[in-house]
Amino acid sequence: MHGTENPSAWVQRWAHLIAPGSTVLDVACGAGRHMRFLASRGHRVTGVDRNPEAVAMAQASGPVICADIENGPWPFAGQTFGCVVVTHYLWRDLLPTLVGSVAPGGVLIYETFAAGNESVGKPSRPDFLLQSGELLKATVGLRTVAYEDGFESSPDRFVQRIVAVRAGPSDDIERWPLQAA
Repeated sequence: MHGTENPSAWVQRWAHLIAPGSTVLDVACGAGRHMRFLASRGHRVTGVDRNPEAVAMAQASGPVICADIENGPWPFAGQTFGCVVVTHYLWRDLLPTLVGSVAPGGVLIYETFAAGNESVGKPSRPDFLLQSGELLKATVGLRTVAYEDGFESSPDRFVQRIVAVRAGPSDDIERWPLQAA
């Protein structure tokens, strides 16, 4: 089941950008691998997933909403979070909502499959594969801290990843360290 494996290396690498004690939303959280990891770092985590079995597993790390966010209402309307985490999930209609859910001073950590993945495995449907530069376009208005788009091996896959931050209300120039201090 998705969410029982180790946290994504991308999420682990950039978790230091999340302000201490932040609220974190894990979208399509599965069994809660990122919820567990981020809760262990002192964050208040919330998840959302449509699979009741996965939701039951993830609830050990924090509240989880069981909702079909592709066909139903967004369960967090009007809410923002210190971090929004998305891995291995793409629903293009939701991209503006996810970006809008990042609070001032908050961070978006997003990683999913990209075009080209159909040549090496699943997912292979274009609906589930980001096009070149798509995350950059979706996050206009946020500051990109890190971005990757390409092929990696072990396992073989095409991925696109972004870490982007929303400027805080009183920050003239923000410094976003590329490594944890």
